[in-house]
Amino acid sequence: MIKEELKLKEALIVEGGQKLEGVLEVSGAKNAALPNMAATILTDEEVVIDNIPDLLDIRTMEKLLTTIGIEINHIKNKTYSFKLKDLKSLTAPYDLVSKMRASILVLGPMLAKFGYAEVSLPGGCSIGTRPVDLHLKALEKMGADIKIEHGYIKASAPQGLKGAHIFFDKITVTGTENIMMAATLAHGKTVIENAALEPEVVDLALMLKKMGANIKGEGTHRIEIEGVKSLRGTYHTVIPDRIEAGTFAVLSALTGGKIIIKNYPNHYLEYVNEVLENIGISIINISENEVIVKRKDILKPVNIETKEYPLFPTDLQAQFMTLLCFADGVSEITENIFENRFMHVPELNRLGANIEIKGKTAIIKPVKKFSGASIKATDLRASAAMVIAGLVAEGETTIHSIYHLDRGYEHIDQKLKSIGAKIRREIIEEE
Repeated sequence: MIKEELKLKEALIVEGGQKLEGVLEVSGAKNAALPNMAATILTDEEVVIDNIPDLLDIRTMEKLLTTIGIEINHIKNKTYSFKLKDLKSLTAPYDLVSKMRASILVLGPMLAKFGYAEVSLPGGCSIGTRPVDLHLKALEKMGADIKIEHGYIKASAPQGLKGAHIFFDKITVTGTENIMMAATLAHGKTVIENAALEPEVVDLALMLKKMGANIKGEGTHRIEIEGVKSLRGTYHTVIPDRIEAGTFAVLSALTGGKIIIKNYPNHYLEYVNEVLENIGISIINISENEVIVKRKDILKPVNIETKEYPLFPTDLQAQFMTLLCFADGVSEITENIFENRFMHVPELNRLGANIEIKGKTAIIKPVKKFSGASIKATDLRASAAMVIAGLVAEGETTIHSIYHLDRGYEHIDQKLKSIGAKIRREIIEEE
């Protein structure tokens, strides 16, 4: 019988209070690798992508691309080749899309390359609604005929997409990426206004330009794409994961500051580094791509608001909330991106935190210590905060639902063991 039928769940058992010292290497960015992989649909030639992290979400995207007809070969550690062999299917099925909302990223490339795409609606999300209507409105403006039937987006453009002036009512990272990919093969010029500025968007644009795309303005709110007839193969290296890097910085600050972080992308974390400085934590460069985190004796309280890049990322909110539980005063974090991203608060409170939610704001009062308890990883990024909390808590912490962790953090338990953490996986049967 399969694991799901037995209702068996993998949990992480963390023994807190251990001395952590050594090197943590930041992996490739999941949120860059996924659109980069989707972009391989746009060419008939081979694309080689390096620094792809080993994650559940990456495996889901591999399955989706294989379903379409892309042959994927593992060349060496973290390096894969992608080449469209025989077109098998233009459908992204529900069983894959339901596991990962980023599956929507195949919609634009499939429609641009083949004139048709059928993608399951992503469905709900634990941290809040992330509608795809902005993607669909933009593609309709580019000439696509879009119908939603039986839970699937059915998009067709048999004569090809045409350039259009797109204005996003709300900044959307995957929307910007989807339309940018679609526009590379569209007839004429596409302009995206109110585009997302995230480094992952810029990284995708860089890869597309290596493939022969004509793109200007990436990293600004106005991106211009002049469509070309075809794209070629290329070699591309995925950028470091700024969220994993920020997570490691918080962990180091809470555990004595003796962790060296390799591949720390300072240039993507300028605002985050500034917030850390305000708290009383410095990021010090010790070599070209290594930093060490130094904290003063007292952590100062701060007020944080999550915003789109280059401001404070929602994906680091839970980790910083854990950090601020030990500040010398009351802090506040206001969540402006997702309406349901405080689900980790009750879990932190189970460990001894004193956090109160008022609307979009979490009020964090200082505590002296955490005590181990049984808690749940409520979403991908919150799962990292749970691990950090467990590592600084007294006694043993059991973290359930860690599949979230495996979606976005590469071999996190192995990395932490290498610096002295006592952490293990166990299969726990639910009642």
